[in-house]
Amino acid sequence: MKYIKLVFVLFLAVILSCKESGKKNYLPGSIGAYNSLIVVIDNQAWKSKVGDKVREYFAASSLGLTMEEPIFSITQIPPEVFSGAVRNSRNVLYVQKDTLNLAHIKTDMYSQPQKVGVIKGHNDSEIIANIESKAPEMINSFKQLEINEAQHRFLKSLNKEKDLQDKFGIGLSIPSVYKVVKTEENFVWLERQIQKGTMNLIAYTMPWDSFTADSTFVKDIVRMRDSIGELFIPGPDVPGKKTYMRTEPAFSPSIFPAEISGNKAAEVRGLWDIKNYPMAGPFLTYIVNDKKHNRKMVIEGFTFAPSTEKRDYMFELEAIIKTLRFLE
Repeated sequence: MKYIKLVFVLFLAVILSCKESGKKNYLPGSIGAYNSLIVVIDNQAWKSKVGDKVREYFAASSLGLTMEEPIFSITQIPPEVFSGAVRNSRNVLYVQKDTLNLAHIKTDMYSQPQKVGVIKGHNDSEIIANIESKAPEMINSFKQLEINEAQHRFLKSLNKEKDLQDKFGIGLSIPSVYKVVKTEENFVWLERQIQKGTMNLIAYTMPWDSFTADSTFVKDIVRMRDSIGELFIPGPDVPGKKTYMRTEPAFSPSIFPAEISGNKAAEVRGLWDIKNYPMAGPFLTYIVNDKKHNRKMVIEGFTFAPSTEKRDYMFELEAIIKTLRFLE
């Protein structure tokens, strides 16, 4: 009798496991442009202080760009029309007055990959409090999903050039539309042509002890970038003047702790310009600790696209840089 019961329990567990697995496998693929967010909230709430609070966090200005662009492009829809294909959107924020008071993130509810942020409360005050407490985590979750999705798409067609591997012993998952345009002893530059300009990736190394004092960290980074620009990234010819890429002197870059390929890193966001010439744009630099080789590995992305929104360009460069792996 015990044997029969054991067999039955095992059989039931297998059936339930298969059902759960099957449910996940049969979820449709998620849809949506990069950095887009569906906000499910009734129209009245969207026009109230609740909607203001959602916009304050989820439509905040992106950092380090040359024009105002929100971190997410938001589409608001009322709950009664949240059905069909729109439920398959990759990033969803569901805000509702309810008998429950909660805020959490769900994964792959209607499609995969997908993140659904759920915020509920008995009244507006509770909903606003939940937005304030949970929004940063939700934003990070949505952003990471977007990075993962972009990196997955890169794999469809990768650049096969070996300059980064040969020079630095590193690998990056770089789309094939990027091409190496310059290789020097301690410098590699890849470029992608876009409609109104270029997207760029550069890589170089610095000695391990390049940054010794926190008090001068920003100045040291600016000095590093400007020296690399002067050596390797010339601007257009101007008679009697030297032109090269530098850190925009009127704006101090923003610096954040980061981790790349399991190594501690510094993330630097700011603006570049061309000395003695009217060109400028955003840059994103990662300075990655590589203790094994007693060096700092520096990977930077920058965009030149005048009078054009650049958020998604810089997002793509970020996603590429975060595929960094050390091969030696």
